[in-house]
Amino acid sequence: MSLSTYRMHRIYVAATINYGLGSCDPEELAYYNKIRKEMDDMKKEPFKRGIPLSWDNPEEIDK
Repeated sequence: MSLSTYRMHRIYVAATINYGLGSCDPEELAYYNKIRKEMDDMKKEPFKRGIPLSWDNPEEIDK
């Protein structure tokens, strides 16, 4: 049985604010763990700010 959009939203909210799920349903637990893993992966990625400029290589600008 597939999760309803309402239930998916409730699980997403619980995962994003770091609450426990409180359910033993394997499908709900899998979705919760998937959201938590994606959030942890996003925290590990470096955040790139601004526009990268290359002043040292003027030939790259012409390309």
